[in-house]
Amino acid sequence: MDIRVQNFINKEKLLQPQAKVIVGLSGGADSVALLHILHSLGYQCVAAHCNFKLRNEESDRDESFVRELVADFKIPAFFINFETTEYAKSHNISIEMAARDLRYDWFEKVRLEQNASFIAVAHHIDDNVETLLINLVRGTGLRGMTGIPVRNGYIIRPMLCCTREDILAYLVRFNLQFVEDSTNASSDYMRNKFRNEVIPLLEEINPSAKQVLAQTIDRFKGIQSEFQTYISKLSAEIVEYKNEDVFIDIELLKREPHPATVLFELTYSYGFHPDQIQDVVNHLESISGKLFISDTYRLVKDRKKLIINKIEKVDSTEIAISENLEEIFSPIQLHFLLQNNSSDFQFSTKSNRVHIDADKLKFPLSMRTWREGDSFVPFGMKGNKKISDFYIDQKLSLNAKEKTYLLFSGQEIVWVIGLRLDNRYRITEKTKRILEVSML
Repeated sequence: MDIRVQNFINKEKLLQPQAKVIVGLSGGADSVALLHILHSLGYQCVAAHCNFKLRNEESDRDESFVRELVADFKIPAFFINFETTEYAKSHNISIEMAARDLRYDWFEKVRLEQNASFIAVAHHIDDNVETLLINLVRGTGLRGMTGIPVRNGYIIRPMLCCTREDILAYLVRFNLQFVEDSTNASSDYMRNKFRNEVIPLLEEINPSAKQVLAQTIDRFKGIQSEFQTYISKLSAEIVEYKNEDVFIDIELLKREPHPATVLFELTYSYGFHPDQIQDVVNHLESISGKLFISDTYRLVKDRKKLIINKIEKVDSTEIAISENLEEIFSPIQLHFLLQNNSSDFQFSTKSNRVHIDADKLKFPLSMRTWREGDSFVPFGMKGNKKISDFYIDQKLSLNAKEKTYLLFSGQEIVWVIGLRLDNRYRITEKTKRILEVSML
């Protein structure tokens, strides 16, 4: 099996000869085999063991076993203890996700400290098949059908060419000991349920089920590669990036034979679920304003475009601005200059600077984002206009609306900052003092 792993490493170009590599070593069968193989192949191995404090004495037993193992191999090793349960609660995530995040973050820290090339973990063919089935049940695009990536950043998986049976046979051949995680027998975790219950049922139908599914994964990888080439070309035609916002042309998207499939691939990195993407496509003909939310991004149908932007927490608290204040820096930067009116005064025509009749202001001024019911008298008009309607006229995206601030005098809006002055505060013949406000 060591020759097979070496051939796989060469084929996938995972490691240079004698490269330094961090090996994630739990003490289980898979990681012990991985360490032994890489060490025997001449790579400079550094073991890294995490004690997640989830299985009481068994977790400590695993750590003790790993310490003895690396001493026998004469391999340098690093150890760390995590309060995984507390981390999961504080971050509102599952125990599985917490352990994964803690593990990989620490592995990367060790890699950098040791100046190692990569971090090797012991996923194998059986893990890959389980991942395929899990993705199918959760709902996935074509990408999810390709299983576990051989390389993901600095993470490499040199044993994705081996089955669990191959690994156990290797351990017997070299008389290598390992520890067994008792939770592997429990089906409380989704992966274990597939491993202990679903896959054995599939093997009753077809004894070669795992091999067939592994071959299917390889075929899907080829299809995904070709599809991504097409998506990249299409993206250049229908996707536009402005600062941190993403704009997708709806009409060009609708011309695709399968717009939901295309949109899923275009938005994959933003965390939208396939059901959400299908819902987006179902509403391409609807009026503007339909909103879809992932954990970190939102997607808005805005006239002829789908707009994706990152969710940012905007402080809607009112900010007081005293009469003698010259500048504020947060949440936006504004500069204030009080001056007397004169015959040679030049009015600003720039959107980021306004001149206000200072004698009409009631200090302290205040600033906040818009709320339902806010209205003002736009410069050049006589009647009130709702801020929400004004934003629509300005064709502002939802993200832009939430980042636009209003300057108030008492309960009246003085300036929709960066967009329009209120007509009631314009400079007239009777104006004696002028407040210049500039958005920097």
